[in-house]
Amino acid sequence: MKVLVIGAAGMVGRKLVAALLAAGQVGGQPIGQLTLADVVAPVPPASTIPITALAVDLSAPQVAEQLVAERPDLIFHLAAIVSGEAEADFEKGYRINLDGTRHLLEAIRLAGQGAPYRPRLVFTSSIAVFGEPLPEIIGDTHHHTPLTSYGTQKAICELLLADYSRRGFVDGVGIRLPTIVVRPGKPNKAASGFFSGILREPLSGQTAILPVADNVRHWFASPRAAVGFLLHAAAMDTALLGDQRNLSMPGLAATVGEEIAALERVAGPEATALIQRVPDETIVNIVAGWPKAFEASRAKSLGFRGDASFDDIIRIHIEDELGGRVG
Repeated sequence: MKVLVIGAAGMVGRKLVAALLAAGQVGGQPIGQLTLADVVAPVPPASTIPITALAVDLSAPQVAEQLVAERPDLIFHLAAIVSGEAEADFEKGYRINLDGTRHLLEAIRLAGQGAPYRPRLVFTSSIAVFGEPLPEIIGDTHHHTPLTSYGTQKAICELLLADYSRRGFVDGVGIRLPTIVVRPGKPNKAASGFFSGILREPLSGQTAILPVADNVRHWFASPRAAVGFLLHAAAMDTALLGDQRNLSMPGLAATVGEEIAALERVAGPEATALIQRVPDETIVNIVAGWPKAFEASRAKSLGFRGDASFDDIIRIHIEDELGGRVG
């Protein structure tokens, strides 16, 4: 099996690559070749599996054609700019998040004109495709009402993925990821970044800024769960999806206050004391229109599994990123 990971230098991409190499197979098929692509050259891990690492911009001309020239059997499309940046830079958001995806789908379609080619394409969408007015718990048939440019771009890509799958050009699975916490490393430009920051920084003994109220409720999953979603989507029987190719992933609904309470249970009051409340109206307004909880019944029935508790999400970060130690 030839596997292509686009967005392989990002946090989820790196963890996905590590999981693929550790397993050495997907759905019982051995991985024979792995190609890693991102705007910054991914660092290939040591492996007996042949790995190619490329620094490319998917939205640039001919790049998508270059990536599918080897006719990968499985493609993970994780590449995107995040919500805050897509809102701040309108043109860049549409170029990277929409045009790049369209180029990829078209390159796959055209590659199949000379000889049959229909790869599995796992696309990471977002719960940002939903916006107010929203029910307290969003069901699997709720319609898209994005209130950000990022959410709009992801919603359009979901429609494209479904149509290209319906036409037989690609075997697509779109997974709407919850907000991923705790994200390791430095903060990014996502408007949701504070959800991780108020856990990550105190766990490392640093001050964190909280820009919204404690009663803000949201939908979460750990990086470990996100990788599990991707691997399951890669191996699942897509005949079970029919023409409904996009799924909301399981997650945990929690308020900011419940996040902080979990942090105190796991790491003590000295950690929560490092959180400083500094309201930011721009972030407050963006977050106000975001979903708070999902049923995710369809994804669960298809075998996708999320995290058990918010305490577990914090412990996963401590185990995977901090060597099991806090502070």
